[in-house]
Amino acid sequence: MAAAPAQLSAPAVPTTQASAALRPLAPGDARITDGFWHTRQQRNRSAGLRSGYEQLEASGTFRNFRIVGGAEQGEASGMIFQDSDVYKWLEAVAYELGREDDPELRGMAQQVTGWIASAQQEDGYLNSVHTLRHSPEERYSNMAWNHELYCYGHLIQAAVALSRSAGEEELLAVALRIVDHLRSVFGPDLRHSTCGHPVIEMALVELYRLTGRTDIQDLARFFLDVRGADERFPGAHPGPGYFSADVPVRAARSVEGHAVRALYLFAGATDQAIEDGDAELLARSEAVFADLLATKTYVTGGMGARWDWEAFGDPYEMTTDRGYAETCAAIGAIQWAWRLLLATGKGVYADAVERLLFNAFLAGVSLAGTEYFYVNSLQLREGAKADEGRSIAHGRRGWFDCACCPPNIMRTFASLDHLVATSTSEGLQIHQFAAGTWSTGEGTERLSVSVATGYPVDGLVRVTVEEAPSSPTSLSVRIPHWSRGTARLSVGGTDVPLLADDDYATIEATFDVGDVIELHLDLTPRFVGTHHRLDASRGAVALERGPLVYAIENEDIADTEGTHDTRDIQDTQDTQDTQDTQDNRSQDEALTVDDAAVDPSATPVPGAPIAALDGAIPLAIQGSSVTVSPSASAWPYPLHGSAEAASTRIPATWTAIPYYAWGNRSVAPMRVWLPLEVD
Repeated sequence: MAAAPAQLSAPAVPTTQASAALRPLAPGDARITDGFWHTRQQRNRSAGLRSGYEQLEASGTFRNFRIVGGAEQGEASGMIFQDSDVYKWLEAVAYELGREDDPELRGMAQQVTGWIASAQQEDGYLNSVHTLRHSPEERYSNMAWNHELYCYGHLIQAAVALSRSAGEEELLAVALRIVDHLRSVFGPDLRHSTCGHPVIEMALVELYRLTGRTDIQDLARFFLDVRGADERFPGAHPGPGYFSADVPVRAARSVEGHAVRALYLFAGATDQAIEDGDAELLARSEAVFADLLATKTYVTGGMGARWDWEAFGDPYEMTTDRGYAETCAAIGAIQWAWRLLLATGKGVYADAVERLLFNAFLAGVSLAGTEYFYVNSLQLREGAKADEGRSIAHGRRGWFDCACCPPNIMRTFASLDHLVATSTSEGLQIHQFAAGTWSTGEGTERLSVSVATGYPVDGLVRVTVEEAPSSPTSLSVRIPHWSRGTARLSVGGTDVPLLADDDYATIEATFDVGDVIELHLDLTPRFVGTHHRLDASRGAVALERGPLVYAIENEDIADTEGTHDTRDIQDTQDTQDTQDTQDNRSQDEALTVDDAAVDPSATPVPGAPIAALDGAIPLAIQGSSVTVSPSASAWPYPLHGSAEAASTRIPATWTAIPYYAWGNRSVAPMRVWLPLEVD
């Protein structure tokens, strides 16, 4: 069919009758055009998507569809959920075609869609790997682990995106055949089961929103409610909690088990609450998200503490060097938080999206846009073994055997425009700060603004009215939680008072074209502490500047060694002993961030932008390098208060960079949490 004009649509678009406080902007009304995020989007488009296509071909993932479709012969490659990587890549391409049409990308998408359609069975079933490895009688025989509905979910999301943003309908026809197939197998009067890995819930709600078919919404609600009730995956290791099936979602008090599964599940539950006007389900989703923020979220926004089963772990169980914080979990959390923002309009969810985007998500991809972290630990120790493919000790990698994260990153970058602003009947709300244009309304009642900002490098956000309705309207701008009490807002050069607890500043006026609203955010670096139950980071601080969490890495040790401060250091050694220790370290042991300590009373000082890190602003931190006596090194548990327990501090200035940028110059020891100097 003929290609539609480029009209980027939001990934989640509640129906007009839905109970949503905010609405995503209409297709084509959200556009990032410059600055920080535009640079990353363009690299994703020009390098990431094309590299992804090559990786999907090299891994045999595309070939699986061609084999099932009869174009080639051979055996299946990859994991049982391998198809889903293709669907996420296609979804990313759909958004990119909406941002700006590209004949090459469109041709690639059409080619891949053809392969997928050729692999669909007569009854609508579609899973290339399962079809090649198992008999038809074995379909849905292992709902806990075979991921059939999970793959359907990602296909449906891609189909919706291709239809809305690119005007491509072939995959939508495939998706609707899948739905008809599912309705013949699952339901209140049929099989009471669901998939061990959620995402079908989110996807079906979005397909209902696109088509208006209430039977699709009913199926989404069925899959949501059967989990933890009739379907608890008996006998499936490691137990129902791993699958978020120990209790029904409406009875949940916290997220448990596999992080990505739980986050996708609650995003879908929030979608359902919005469409059903289900205040009880929405309240449950909000309560669980609040518990997640309070007890199971890293300072980077990362989620999931355990390598074992990629699980959340217990409350406050957030180790630094063994933290998991899967990139897909960050993306799932963004999806959930965004839906809660649409449902409620509360700034806490926009704050969460910002922290996740700039830190837990962005660290997952190289500055070049073609290499990825699966895991996002907050510390890499000296001598760490790269004994597992996902370990950060490898550095970022071009692909993985389980390649869920790379295409997930691609689709998130490609749809970022619609995470910036929303609308209501009263006006426009700006939640994230990116250079571009955002609009709402039609004809003479259209409100359109352009945003100019160097955020997060600088804190000035300038909003200019480009089109204005003749009647009064409102423009709301988020005041980030970290900036409350220091942010300034001006309208036409006149300061507007802000309350300390304002999460949004709202200007209600009859705007004129050319009116300017400026938000001034204070980017003075700040140290943040930690809850006393977070044992892994107790006695340490993290450094933040604006929305960015910072880290120190051994890559900058050359600067550190040559920049010693002149503060008085009180320790148990005399000056000569300190000099001897410095001499011994230079001969026997390289300076490393493993030994870093910092003085939080000294304000970190911004330095010149680092060209190799896309102009990221480094921060100089006053502190020291800690050494211990030889006997304490032989046995690391000396008697408290003894001479053996005494340490020596060598004054040093540590260089910190944004956490998202670490590991782009080399793979070297790194840490986010910085121990405090102790006298």
